[in-house]
Amino acid sequence: MRQVDSLSGQELRDMFIIATDWLEKSASDIDALNVFPVPDGDTGTNMLLTMRSTLEEAYRAPDRSASAVSEAIAKGALMGARGNSGVILSQIWHGVAQGLAEKESFTGRDLADALLRASVMAYKGINNPVEGTILTVVREAASAAQAQAASGSNDLISIMEATVNAASKSVANTPNLLDVLREAGVVDAGGQGLYTILEGSLHYLKGEVEEMQSRRPEMIASSTPLTARIPQMVAANEVPYGYCTEFLLKGQGLDPDKFRMKLKKKGQSLIVVGDESTVRVHIHTLDPGRIIHYATSLGTVHQVTIRNMDEQHQDFLKMQRERMPATEIAIIAVVSGEGLADVFASLGVTAIVPGGQTMNPSTQDLLQAVELVPSDKVIILPNNKNVVPSANQIQSLTTKVIEVVATETIPQGIAGLLTFSSEADLETNAQAMNRAKSAVRSIAITRAVRAVQLGGLNIKKKQAIGFLDGDLVAVGDNTTDVLGEVLAKLDLDEAEVITIYYRADAERAEVDQVILSIREQHPQLQVELVRGGQPHYHYIVSVE
Repeated sequence: MRQVDSLSGQELRDMFIIATDWLEKSASDIDALNVFPVPDGDTGTNMLLTMRSTLEEAYRAPDRSASAVSEAIAKGALMGARGNSGVILSQIWHGVAQGLAEKESFTGRDLADALLRASVMAYKGINNPVEGTILTVVREAASAAQAQAASGSNDLISIMEATVNAASKSVANTPNLLDVLREAGVVDAGGQGLYTILEGSLHYLKGEVEEMQSRRPEMIASSTPLTARIPQMVAANEVPYGYCTEFLLKGQGLDPDKFRMKLKKKGQSLIVVGDESTVRVHIHTLDPGRIIHYATSLGTVHQVTIRNMDEQHQDFLKMQRERMPATEIAIIAVVSGEGLADVFASLGVTAIVPGGQTMNPSTQDLLQAVELVPSDKVIILPNNKNVVPSANQIQSLTTKVIEVVATETIPQGIAGLLTFSSEADLETNAQAMNRAKSAVRSIAITRAVRAVQLGGLNIKKKQAIGFLDGDLVAVGDNTTDVLGEVLAKLDLDEAEVITIYYRADAERAEVDQVILSIREQHPQLQVELVRGGQPHYHYIVSVE
């Protein structure tokens, strides 16, 4: 079995050349993983350009020692870092250079120590580190390298194999750590890019350079079973994204930590890295001019890039529309809660506008969704009585033909969807959906936010309250008791199906006794339990 005991600086540079070539093969695939509004819209391309900058500087290293080459690599990465992922990558190589300082060559254990420093440096430059990103991948990969070295291994191949395997698992797990990845059905793009670089380095160490010519890098799949998610339209009146602002600051006596603290409240996605003479800055801000003006008071500014992220977002929404399947009639639903969104997606909704109780979308939000769906005929399901008036305004604002099925609850919306037929016309479907929504009974259980007298009931703050078809009918201390009380007001002998949408795992455990009681008293009933993940309501119940 092949072993590599140590690498010189020249061999380190050659390894980076191969790793960069390997990354180039999948740069466009990595770009496609990006989930807006994650800061870096072209992750693969930006990481590739950053890596190329490291190579240009590596050729200028004053000698062939591992120390000199790694330091040159770090400098090249800092000078040429592109995008959020490129800046973080520059910090990783800066940490590696620290780990290889004063070394003519390096072993597997040296590499493990360097990767640990790389992880520390990657986190250090970020104002608000987020797990489920490239940061997690480098940390878990470094931990695996340390564990392999601690087992007594000093071979570079075995250390790198452990590193790559851990990076692969870490990338696959990123959707479990970051909701936006799980919802989009992708892994983190920056993590995938780092894995590809490490994988290319391993191929070099194993002497597989020729074989790489006819192969392509592995694109990691999520370890979580991913279901197809329908587009969720982002509200048009949200706070603007602003400008992605990047630049290189050169001067004397610069203090990256002080600079970071100064910019901390000036924007989002802040990364400040560098040293006393050179600082790389990445920030999302509504006023890039103030940032640049402050920077010029400290030194000279170079490589300034300012991108309008609101324009990027509009391009993203356009791309969403292009990816939607063509349909004669589009259906837009107002839904809140991951599980409920999955239910509506499985029933054929074209797009979701996030919203519901206490978070009603505006007419503008609904209009944006209408204009984006790829159909001139649209059915809107408001699923909340407070949203119905906004939905009714849409027809006067668009040239598309709109039918508002005035659903006031989630169960009504689901009942309506179950009757939809792609073979029927718009008017026929709207009529059928209106009939269906009237045939379902809706229950909602929540807690009172204040004390009140209503409907003949004395309600204390934080007591459980139950609604039947929008009317307050029960109050008590326990949510499941109140649920049982509301169900008792219905003639369940005439019902066929009860579906209970619970909010979180706590509700799932509590409601089991209620379900058991229902089944004992009404054995003919089909009782279903679905994790809705809805805010505010412990339970939403459909009785058909």
